[in-house]
This record gives sequence, structure tokens and C-alpha cells, in this order.
Amino acid sequence: MSPTEQCFVVLLLTGVGAPVAGLLLRRVSGGWNSVGKGRFAIEPPLPSPRGAGRPAPRVDPAIQAAEVRQMLAAKSARRQRRGEAPLDIEAETKRLLAPGAVEAETERQLADFIGSR
Repeated sequence: MSPTEQCFVVLLLTGVGAPVAGLLLRRVSGGWNSVGKGRFAIEPPLPSPRGAGRPAPRVDPAIQAAEVRQMLAAKSARRQRRGEAPLDIEAETKRLLAPGAVEAETERQLADFIGSR
């Protein structure tokens, strides 16, 4: 067999034979689903999360407000160290804790991020 014929046979086997073998493995007795699984698998399946399907617990508004003030105070301190104007912590806290403010702020930040790309 000439080298050209040998190349044709190899291309035929890899181009046709490999996809056919993959389709057969997938169709016959669910073999495709068992590839990489079992007792000797490198990565065992992960257990389902504990809170799957349950809503997130409600956060106490007083605790949430205290944490927001703490983060804004830290942000204001960093701004002052850089020589910028400090934040009005109470006004920012009211703005962030207003109903729907988090979603609107997230949308604005996402739009800014996408626009910067």
C-alpha cells in the first residue's frame, strides 16, 4: 500500500470511524452517560447543596443597615486617604437600603461594565 493510500485509510478511520463509534457508544445502553463515572472515577459526583430549593433566610433590617454603614464608613475612609471628598454615609445608606435600590444599582454597574468593554 502506498503512503497516499495509507493516509486515506487513516483519515477515513478517524473522520468516519471515530464519530460512528461515539454515536454507537451514546446510543447503546446509555454507555455515554457512564463514561468517567463509577467506583474508580477521578471526581465523584457532588452532593446536592443543603439549601437547594429553599428561599434565602430573611435578614434583619437593623443588622443589614449596620453592615451597610460599616462598609460605607470604610469606603469613605479610603477615599479620604486618597485625598478625595468623604461620602455622606447616612444619605448613601438611605439610598442603598431603599426598596429596589440594589437591583437598580446592580443594573447600572452591569451597564457601566459592559459599556467599558
